[in-house]
Amino acid sequence: MNMAQHSLSVLDIPTKALQSQTKASLALAVLLLISVSCSQDPNIYASYETPPVITAEDAADDPAIVINFDNPTDSLIFGTDKKSGVYLYDLEGNELSYAPLGNINNIDVRQLNDQVFVTATNRSIQAIEYWIFNQDDFFNTSNHADIFSTAIRSSTIPSAINIYGICMGLINSVPVAFVTEDMGPSVELWTLDNAALVGTFDNGGESEGCVFDDENQVLFISEEETNGVLKAYDLSQDLPFESPFIVDSREGNIGGDPEGVALYKTSATEGYVVLSSQGDNKYNLYDRNAPYAFITSFQIADQDGGLDGTSDTDGISVSSFNFGGEFSKGLMVAQDGYNYDGDELKNQNFKIISFKEILNKINLD
Repeated sequence: MNMAQHSLSVLDIPTKALQSQTKASLALAVLLLISVSCSQDPNIYASYETPPVITAEDAADDPAIVINFDNPTDSLIFGTDKKSGVYLYDLEGNELSYAPLGNINNIDVRQLNDQVFVTATNRSIQAIEYWIFNQDDFFNTSNHADIFSTAIRSSTIPSAINIYGICMGLINSVPVAFVTEDMGPSVELWTLDNAALVGTFDNGGESEGCVFDDENQVLFISEEETNGVLKAYDLSQDLPFESPFIVDSREGNIGGDPEGVALYKTSATEGYVVLSSQGDNKYNLYDRNAPYAFITSFQIADQDGGLDGTSDTDGISVSSFNFGGEFSKGLMVAQDGYNYDGDELKNQNFKIISFKEILNKINLD
């Protein structure tokens, strides 16, 4: 099934009038400067960072947060090295393990009924990787070093497209995955438990970052390269893939390529869509509900004598869960395309940010 078938000149002014006009123009210019200064995007600072990934140049890509509901401070973070494998980190960015699984580009997680579902795109073999873990076993510290071997089920699902990005979702409690195509417009929808291709639709151009809103049944997906738009597909409507809603574009608030997309939930159906605006090193916030109004942007900036900020970000992950302490209102993980330690450029890594600070700085707390 192809779903594509179901963004004064005035002369001779008296001297006094001219002087008055000049003063007015100067006052207007000052007001404009003040306005621009006041509207500057707020700077947010990372709380922690991970060690650099093992591979040089453009390698770190996509994070995913796994919540430990029994002991929230012991929650974990996946991070991909798209040229070699997958890392596992704690909430302070400490590396717990590394699995050399191949060119794992994007990764995503869902948790349901005491199970952890993980899916990823493996570009080494052009396939979708899918693991199911028992939640207690997943968070057992003795398993961290070889986390993927503890899966109660794993499968590799070949794809017919040149796979690229992936995001996971739950539709009627069924785990699904949306898989995007490198250098092409195709997006596949798979049901994961039975490895069935539901269908393919055309997103207009090359796409990577996406997130599925389980509660509202909406797919947010960024189309990069030619068009540079963030789109929303409402699966609760008839023929949702024929006419996506254009949330934003380069003609609006997106600089360069729109990349990673994530959700911050303030209730079951409300909250914010977070987008990595890669070309201007910003993160855009939009209302989670249609018409998905743009709210504001922020930057993750360098700290004087501390952690560097983020730039050229690919993947992001966000959670509003109360992890305790500085993460009591959730956290954000962002890939850093240019990871500096002082003046030294190191391999890419991931930054971990308190969402409480984000909400405070943008006055949404």
